[in-house]
Amino acid sequence: MSQPPGQRKFTSHFAEIPASRCEELLTQHKIGRVAWTSGDGPRIMPVTYQYRNGMVVFRTAPGGPLASLRRRTVVAFEVDDIDEEHEKGWSVVVLGFSEGVTDSYSLSTLWQSGPVPWAGGDRTAFVTITPRSITGRSVQSSDAD
Repeated sequence: MSQPPGQRKFTSHFAEIPASRCEELLTQHKIGRVAWTSGDGPRIMPVTYQYRNGMVVFRTAPGGPLASLRRRTVVAFEVDDIDEEHEKGWSVVVLGFSEGVTDSYSLSTLWQSGPVPWAGGDRTAFVTITPRSITGRSVQSSDAD
């Protein structure tokens, strides 16, 4: 069976990323996406984060859409790197629970060395995501360089 003009046949190779490498990737990056179910339905928003002490930590505005995650909420968090030109990439997904940081010592430490949001405005609420699971996958086309 021949292929239509302009299309090529390729095979993708998926691989599971080991847990230790998933944690390395979380540590090495600063931007990810948090997903949760809000009263309006599913939401996904980018955040500047840090992976520290086995948790994802980010700052948000006290009145913004992410502020609801200060209450214990089931969330997903993703960080990835996609190279469309070479048809390869990876994704790490954290499934867990979000909660606001209220402990004085933790807040003091986070203000000194925690994540700094790229977005402007009043971003004084710290939120953590405690993982229930961390998984990752990589993909590469057999035709990729």
